Amino acid sequence: MTLQSPLPFLREMAKGFLHLGYPDLCVACSRELPAPDFCFCLKCRLKLHSSDMYKVSENEFTGRFWGRMPLAAGAAQYYFTRKSPIQWALHQLKYKNNPDIGLKLGRLFGRQLAQAAPFQSVEMIVPVPLHPKKERLRGYNQSTMFAKGLSEGWGGLPVCTDALARDLFTESQTRKKRMDRFQNVGTVFTIRKPGLIEGKHVLLVDDVLTTGATLEMCGQALLQVAGVRLSMATIAIAMKE
Repeated sequence: MTLQSPLPFLREMAKGFLHLGYPDLCVACSRELPAPDFCFCLKCRLKLHSSDMYKVSENEFTGRFWGRMPLAAGAAQYYFTRKSPIQWALHQLKYKNNPDIGLKLGRLFGRQLAQAAPFQSVEMIVPVPLHPKKERLRGYNQSTMFAKGLSEGWGGLPVCTDALARDLFTESQTRKKRMDRFQNVGTVFTIRKPGLIEGKHVLLVDDVLTTGATLEMCGQALLQVAGVRLSMATIAIAMKE
């Protein structure tokens, strides 16, 4: 008879005791969470607008890029609405030093994408890069945290942060109009190590899809590498006004 290691049980017990002393709080309303792997309490989860775009190849997400670039698949985890739990979560992730939000949301979405037919052939996850200066100021890249969570939920799908680079330090895109965003990011992204992604089905990931300018510029750079097939995923998609 093979004896199982007690380490997994001990780790779970330690996490339970830690949760009792330092309970995890909802990122939207600060209520205590039922489990440490959750981001939202039950009340806030009922306010979320989840998406099932990942189940089909053609959807609202891929439609945003129709005529702009070829996508094998694309999906957002949630719809973004103002003053919603997902808006508070993204704010905490990007500006309040809470990278665990990206990991938790990524793990959940990764499990869904792993079972979705349009994403079955994905071989590698590439997060939208930050400029090194901005990443040092923030302490992490929120898209990389989301990518790492996706990887964990997907069973260890590789995350590549070395192939795509952001060369220019640009101001925030949040309040820019679509054409202004294109002018701001048009020469920003370059391929540094094409051999890492050559011939692969790549999943490009970011925190939110608004106009799609940043994702499009990253995608166009990735598609210059021979044999690359491109899919995209984000935590949220902004509703068209």
